[in-house]
Amino acid sequence: MVINYTVTLKGLEDQLLSVIVKSERKELEEQRERLIQETSANKSLLKDLEDALLRELATSTGNMLDNTDLIQTLEETKAKASEVAEKLKLGAKTAIDIDKLRDGYRPAAKRGAILFFILAEMASINTMYQYSLAAYLDVFQFSLKKSLPDTILQKRLRNIMDTLTHNVYNYGCTGIFEKHKLLFSFQITVKLEMDEQRIRQEELDFFIKGSIALEKSKRGRPFKWVPEQGWEDMIRLAEIEKGAFGTILEDVEKNEKEWKQWFDHDSPESQPFPLKYEDSLSDFQRLMLLRCWRVDRIYRAITDYITKVMGEKYVTPPIISFEAIFEQSTPTSPIVFILSPGSDPASDLMKLAERTGFGTNKLKFLSMGQGQEKIAMQFLETAVARGQWLMLQNCHLLVRWLRDLEKEIEKLAKPHPDFRLWLTTEPTSAFPIGILQRSLKVVTEPPNGLKLNLRSTYFKIPATALVECPHPAFPSLVFVLAFFHAVVQERRKYGKIGWNVPYDFNESDFQVCMQILNTYLTKAHENNETKIPWNSLKYLIGEVMYGGRAIDNFDRRILNTYMDEYMGDFIFDTFQPFHFYVNEEVDYKIPETGMRDVYTELYKGYTDYIETLPLTNTPEVFGLHPNAEIGYYTSAAREMWSNLVELQPQTGETGSGISREDFIDKIASDVLAKLPPEYDMDKIRKKLGIEITPTTVVLLQELERFNILIKRMRVSLSTLKRALAGEVGMSNELDDVAKSLFNGQLPGIWRRLAPATLKSLGNWMTHFQKRNSQYTVWIEEDEPNVMWLSGLHIPESYLTALVQATCRKNGWPLDKSTLYTSVTSYQNPEDVTERAHQGCFVHGLYLEGAGWDIEKGCIIRQKPKELIQELPVLKVIPIEAHRLKLQNTLRTPVYVTSERRNAMGVGLVFEADLFTTEHISHWVLQGVALSLNTD
Repeated sequence: MVINYTVTLKGLEDQLLSVIVKSERKELEEQRERLIQETSANKSLLKDLEDALLRELATSTGNMLDNTDLIQTLEETKAKASEVAEKLKLGAKTAIDIDKLRDGYRPAAKRGAILFFILAEMASINTMYQYSLAAYLDVFQFSLKKSLPDTILQKRLRNIMDTLTHNVYNYGCTGIFEKHKLLFSFQITVKLEMDEQRIRQEELDFFIKGSIALEKSKRGRPFKWVPEQGWEDMIRLAEIEKGAFGTILEDVEKNEKEWKQWFDHDSPESQPFPLKYEDSLSDFQRLMLLRCWRVDRIYRAITDYITKVMGEKYVTPPIISFEAIFEQSTPTSPIVFILSPGSDPASDLMKLAERTGFGTNKLKFLSMGQGQEKIAMQFLETAVARGQWLMLQNCHLLVRWLRDLEKEIEKLAKPHPDFRLWLTTEPTSAFPIGILQRSLKVVTEPPNGLKLNLRSTYFKIPATALVECPHPAFPSLVFVLAFFHAVVQERRKYGKIGWNVPYDFNESDFQVCMQILNTYLTKAHENNETKIPWNSLKYLIGEVMYGGRAIDNFDRRILNTYMDEYMGDFIFDTFQPFHFYVNEEVDYKIPETGMRDVYTELYKGYTDYIETLPLTNTPEVFGLHPNAEIGYYTSAAREMWSNLVELQPQTGETGSGISREDFIDKIASDVLAKLPPEYDMDKIRKKLGIEITPTTVVLLQELERFNILIKRMRVSLSTLKRALAGEVGMSNELDDVAKSLFNGQLPGIWRRLAPATLKSLGNWMTHFQKRNSQYTVWIEEDEPNVMWLSGLHIPESYLTALVQATCRKNGWPLDKSTLYTSVTSYQNPEDVTERAHQGCFVHGLYLEGAGWDIEKGCIIRQKPKELIQELPVLKVIPIEAHRLKLQNTLRTPVYVTSERRNAMGVGLVFEADLFTTEHISHWVLQGVALSLNTD
């Protein structure tokens, strides 16, 4: 049993109230404390008097009226008791007066308590975000000192609350990743607005989850262009917010033109909302309405909402300066750097040691790993005694030993005042909470945006390095390398359309490649060779150094394409100047610089050019389609929602007034009613007979897996219903199922037994029923004319079975056969009336990163705002590998979901061949891929 010992909101509010009053009205708090002591002493005195009286009465003998001592004692006791009672009465009255005065400061204490809980709850997003109450009280007291004084209480309170809120925002932002900073801001804004009763929990739930109904509504969307899920959300919105959105569905149906015009705008959140909705909605209700139409604009709209409610300073996180971190640090609290791919705080720390005059000789580094425990302890003892700085790097590799380190830190009684302990670690759930809570956490991330990335790279190159190599092309090629380095890092932010696996390309990759350029160009110069050894350079940089990190073949293909695009004699062509990317507003090119002999001029030529570049850049600079930005913002909004779900209270009532238990019970009953009976495997095997083809084997394996899933769903839901009724105990597993059903998500125990998916529970149930229908048709009639691959648990097994069957039929060797695909002109699977003579037809593939031209039968540029397009029916044909000769064809990976593949290689199904009239490099950089599921 786990007991939660955290303080309650009310308890913390009272505690903080004492801190404020002590700071603001010291005499009042002292009087209150004195009063508490006096009251306690008086109560104890009264008790003693009563006890003494009872003792006298009990021990008295003979006639009471003759006992003069007893009568005198009674008189004295009575007089004293009245006196004490008077004092207690007066004390109670004074206490009320003091409490009245103290309550004037309660709003600030309440604000402080709310902010602490927002910080503490961030740990559910990432276990590294741990904050202790002791550390928070320091921030709280610091804010009281820093806020502007004022004689008018209301103004003083406003100053305290504003300063405190902003300090907590800055304090939190220093230790959380860039991607969670807006979430943190939004959480502060929403919690404070809810405290002011400007937002209801029901409204917030809708904004985060949308409609979580299991069935699609009977009322279909009025126009093709209205988002399907958005229409479902609007139906839910009209139910929960009858006042503001009661007529929303009719308003959309009757006014297509106004809504379409607003919907098609690049930034609808900044435009007047259609009809009455411009004036009648609150700021938060505008977000709720936008959610139904344009998920991709939610991220920007949240930024605007926070700016409007809280001010711009809550969407501009503080810039991390090592000087400021050092000032905040103490010898007894370590500084923990939470690493992200591509960041390296060690070099920054060395520069800090130089700048503060500490001297790099007193700075000790140790990279943690197996067998380093004893050395680390010795280093720590020396550093504590001599006042050195000790940096232990990659602590996540020795998490077990950190428990010992925690004990050592707790023992530190009087360390040298100069001593500092710096730790670097990747996020890991096993990191000791004790160290995290007492430490100053700092997240280090590589700079964001091409310009900042280039600036940071050139900042770390010494000016003399550009003339170390005598070859005239060297400075230009260093710039090309720096640009390539920035591009491969920046692609990461576009998620899976950028890289399948996010790699941590970092500074050391760039430094080594710069050394390779120097070596090869110096050699070419000494041998008087006019040609630059492009092939060697491209292989060493693209395949070995950067490509060495890429574990995915399609990611390596992107790196090699960049090498072909950026490296070759064409970059020095004077007749047709080379541009990395150019449009009306900006020109990314190799800058023309000053004379070589003045190396400072040469270096300045590059840094000045970098300063002229814009801070933000379009995805087209990386070869991606502008739609990649929409995809990036959509996935950022979805990720934010899934994190916000974790932060919501999982108790109490749902918005519609029914209790959480009844709501979960209803959903469980709905899902149970939709479950089909399990398939009778013996009966099916008997029906299929003895002659079993490879594809029939696939069917039997699929049904066995589907049966396990149905059984698991049925058992878990039935047990959950009993647990809710109190008939059986609620286990962790059942609690997880209940939480998922409440939030409209797929429970983890079902997810493990089903094909990979990113769908919500309602959409997944539709998919589940569709899978069941395909299996039923396959058993009762025959193999479908057109196979819906997404409906199979392991789609690649079906394709392997096809190759196997064709090889048996034609007598081909299995290991020398492969698949070839061609896109047909059939739009719907119903148009295909008979099965393919060789191979098979498949449908339900979605193209991402490009569009498809049905008439010409080739891939084309995507239309704006169309992130995915369903591909017509695809024909898959097994063929002998040596006979396959393809031209103008893009080998396109087919993945199960838009998550593509992970670092373990899970997710890739097969490769399709798509015809193209453009050069293949165009599509490679656009991240073109097919997936079997939409989200």
